[in-house]
Amino acid sequence: MESECILVELKELSPKENITKKELMDILKKYAAIISVYDLMMATAHMRKDGEFVHANYREKYLEVYIKYFIMRMKEVLMKEDYEHDAIIDKIAFDESFPMLERTFEKERLTASKDDKFPLIYVITALYTTFILEEPIHPVGSEFPGSLKVEEINGEYFCPVKENQKDNVNAICHLCLAEQTPDI
Repeated sequence: MESECILVELKELSPKENITKKELMDILKKYAAIISVYDLMMATAHMRKDGEFVHANYREKYLEVYIKYFIMRMKEVLMKEDYEHDAIIDKIAFDESFPMLERTFEKERLTASKDDKFPLIYVITALYTTFILEEPIHPVGSEFPGSLKVEEINGEYFCPVKENQKDNVNAICHLCLAEQTPDI
């Protein structure tokens, strides 16, 4: 099974009037199962290389968040059973996210070897976090330069940098359910 087949299977869900969390999780679990420990190590190395460009004051926090909540979620995906199986996911958000996920997958593929599973991990994590957990892509407490953090206030999620990415068509922020942190 090739990593890029996940895009085909996800696209096959799109014409349905309603998509359940179970239908999405079945696909995510299927593809998470082909990710080995070696693949996770390679993805971690990929993240560390990307982290070289993050300001030194935030680099370790950045890496901790990304490795823990982005890379290591594959085991969580495989084991997850405590979710509302029959709950309907936000179809509009799912359909709107698809072109961005395809572009991101292909962009990551250009810089990776054919066997690199980082693009697959990226897609699985983004969909799992958004549609199954219904949480922001960057977990609450994720810190950005200026000591700005992703916050949860009264059950709503706010990100201080979401607006900064509005013109970046490849930004995962478009999929994220957090809103821009309001000006104080």
